[in-house]
Amino acid sequence: MKSLLRQILMIPGKVPLRSVLVVPFVLQIFGAVGLTGWLSLRNGQQAVNEVTIQLRNEVSARIQQRLEYYLEAPRVIAQINTDAIQLGQLNIADTGSLTRQFWRQRFLFDAVNVSAIYFGSETGEFIGLGFQADNTWQIGRGGKSTNGKFYSYGTDRLGNPTTLLEIGGDYDPRIRPWYRNAVEAGQATWSDIYADFKELRLKITLVQPVYQENDILLGVVGVDFVLSHIREFLQNLKIGKSGQTFIMERSGLLIATSTPQQPFIIQGDKVDRIQAKDANNPSISQTAKYLESDFGNFHKITSSQQLAFRLNGDRQFLQVVPFAEGENLDWLIVVVVPEADFMERIHANTRTTILLCIVALLVATLLGLVTSRWITKPIMRLSVASQKLAQHIQTPEFANGVLFEKVKVKGVDELGVLAESFNLMAQQLQESFEALEKTNAELELRVEQRTKDLQTSKEEAERAREQSDRLLLNILPAPIADRLKVTEGCLAEGFEQATVMFADIVGFTPLSARVSPLELVSLLNQIFSQFDQLTEKHGLEKIKTIGDAYMVAAGLPVPRTDHASAIAQMALDMQDCINSFQTDRGGSFQIRIGINSGPVVAGVIGTKKFIYDLWGDTVNVASRMESQGNPGKIQVTQATYEILQHNFLFDKRGAIGVKGKGEMTTYWLTGRKKM
Repeated sequence: MKSLLRQILMIPGKVPLRSVLVVPFVLQIFGAVGLTGWLSLRNGQQAVNEVTIQLRNEVSARIQQRLEYYLEAPRVIAQINTDAIQLGQLNIADTGSLTRQFWRQRFLFDAVNVSAIYFGSETGEFIGLGFQADNTWQIGRGGKSTNGKFYSYGTDRLGNPTTLLEIGGDYDPRIRPWYRNAVEAGQATWSDIYADFKELRLKITLVQPVYQENDILLGVVGVDFVLSHIREFLQNLKIGKSGQTFIMERSGLLIATSTPQQPFIIQGDKVDRIQAKDANNPSISQTAKYLESDFGNFHKITSSQQLAFRLNGDRQFLQVVPFAEGENLDWLIVVVVPEADFMERIHANTRTTILLCIVALLVATLLGLVTSRWITKPIMRLSVASQKLAQHIQTPEFANGVLFEKVKVKGVDELGVLAESFNLMAQQLQESFEALEKTNAELELRVEQRTKDLQTSKEEAERAREQSDRLLLNILPAPIADRLKVTEGCLAEGFEQATVMFADIVGFTPLSARVSPLELVSLLNQIFSQFDQLTEKHGLEKIKTIGDAYMVAAGLPVPRTDHASAIAQMALDMQDCINSFQTDRGGSFQIRIGINSGPVVAGVIGTKKFIYDLWGDTVNVASRMESQGNPGKIQVTQATYEILQHNFLFDKRGAIGVKGKGEMTTYWLTGRKKM
C-alpha cells in the first residue's frame, strides 16, 4: 500500500482528488479480501498438515500393532513347545506326539497364519508341520529314518501322517541357517528373511534352542511366518486417495508393500529380493531414494520422523517409523501421502475467493466513485478559496492587515468546521508563519544532530562491551569470568570431588614428519573441534590443549554429582570420534586416555595471559594414567573405578608402577553397561 501510494504521488502533473480518494479505498478492499483468501489457503494447508500427521500416525500405529500381533504368535508357540520338551511333557523321540502337538497349535491365533512348526534335534532328526501353497497341511520328516532325505506326508484330521507325497533332497536341520542362528544366539531369536525350502516365497523364523538341565543342547524349536500376510494387510489399508505404505529392512530390501508388486523376483528356482528404491511404484522408489539421500543410510533413522518432499513437483507427506523385535529384527515402516489428495477442496475455495475478490473490487470502485464525487464538491470550494487567499497574501492589502473574504461551505459538517478553521488561519498567518517556520527548522536540526550523536556513542559502547565479554568467555568459564569483572588478584578454589581426563593422540608425532606444519595443525584442529563439541554435549570444562594432548574436567567450576560418569561418557565418545575420523580421512593414529577422580584446586593466577587451570595430586595421577596407558585404551584409577563400576564395563589391568606414587591398581574402561 505504501509503495503504491508513493508511486501515485510521484506521477508527474496533477492528480484528480477523486483518484486520490478512490484508489486507496479500492486498494484497501482488495488487500483485505486478498489477505483473507491467502489466510484461508494457508490455514487450509496447515489443516491438511495436521490431518496428514494424524493419518500417518494412525496408519503407522496400526501397522506396528499388526506386526506385533503377527510376531507374537511364533514367540508364544515356540515357548510353549520349548517348555513342554524341557518339562518332559513332550517326547522328542516320539514323532507322532510332536506332530499332533503341532497340529493342535496351528490355529491358536485365528487371525495369524503360522505357516510351519517344527523341531530339529542335535542328532540330525527333523519333524515338522507346514502349511503349503495348495492350502493343505503336510508333515515333513528328515534324518536316519528317511536316509537323510526330506519326506513329505499327508495328514489325517488328527494330525497323523498318512500318504508319502514326496521325497525331497538331502536335508540336515543342523546346517540350516535357522538352526545355526538359534545355537549361536543361545536364546530365542529371529532368523534373516529367506526363501522357503520347498516353495519359493519369503519367510521369517522364530527359533529357540532347547537345553537339558545340564545345559546340553537337545535341539531347536522353530515357527515360520510367511511375509505375504503382512503384504495382504497393507493392501487393505486405506491411506487417503492414493497414499502408499511399505516395510523394508535397514539394508533397503523390501519386506511388504501396499502395491500389487511382490517384494521379490523369481528367476528359475532362485528368489532375488528387491530394493525399495528399485520398486516399480514411483511413490515407493522415490521415497526410498529421498530417505537414503537425506539420512545418508537407513541405519541412521533411529526415531519416528515426519518429513515432506516433492515427487514430480507434487508435495508428498512422509512418515518413517523404526520397528524392532529382539536383536535380529530391525525394520522401517514408511507411510507416504500425497498433499494433492487433500488440497482439491482447498483449491476450489481459493478460486471462489479470487472470484469474490474481483466482485468486491468492482463494487468498491463504483461506491468509491460515487462517494468521492459527493465529498469533492465542498472540497473544491475550499480549494478555490485557498488559491484566492494565496493571491491575496501577495497584495499590499494583506500586508496592511486587510483580511481575506471569509469562506462559507455547506453540506458536510466536518468541511464546515474546516472552513471556519481556514478563516481563522488567514487571520493568524501573517504574524506567526515566518517565526514558526524558522523555529521549527532550527529545533529539528538540533534534535536530529543530538539523536545521531547519542546513537553513535551507544553503538560504539555496546560493540566494545560485547567483544570484551565474548573474548573473556572464550578463555574462562562463565562463573570465573563474572568474578574477574568485579574482583582483582588471584582466584583459586578447592573442589572436594572432581574428575580429570588427559587424552593424547598416538601416532601424531610420526605424522608430523610426513606432512607440512600447516596440514598438521589443520588436522589437529579438526580433531580437537570435534572434541570441543563433545565437551559441550556432556557439559564439561575444557582446560587446555598441549600440543596433541587434550585436557578436560568435570565437577568444576560448578560442582556436579555425576562428574565421573560424564567424563567416562566423554572418553568413550572420543574413542568413537577418533575411530570415525581415522576411517573417513585415513591415518594410523589412536587416542590414549587417562582418568582420575578426587580433590583439586582450580583457578586463575597471574595478571597477563591468564587461563583457568588445575593443580593437585589428582591432576598429576590423571596425567600418569594417560602417559602410562596403551594406545586405543582408557586407563582409570581405583578411585574412578569405584564410582563407575555399576554403570560401565571394565577390565582390570592390575598393579603398575606410577612415578611418585609407587604401585597402583588400575582398570581399563571398555564400555557402558546396558540399563
